[in-house]
Amino acid sequence: MKIDILEHMLVPKHEIMSDSEIEDELSDADFVKENLPKIKIEDPVVKHIDAKVGDVLRITRDSPTAGEFITYRIVDG
Repeated sequence: MKIDILEHMLVPKHEIMSDSEIEDELSDADFVKENLPKIKIEDPVVKHIDAKVGDVLRITRDSPTAGEFITYRIVDG
């Protein structure tokens, strides 16, 4: 039996961002995408969504206080 880890209640939504999305969302930030927090290529979710080294992921978590919390990670080898 194969389990879809993205369906687990403790795994937040992970999306690979396009170049235009990265530019739109991070253009106001005072840093470059290479300085984002990293997520390893060996991470089970990274493997599952077939992300590659250098991809930027948008991770959306439900939060009881904030409603929704979005963070960004760059895939690192």
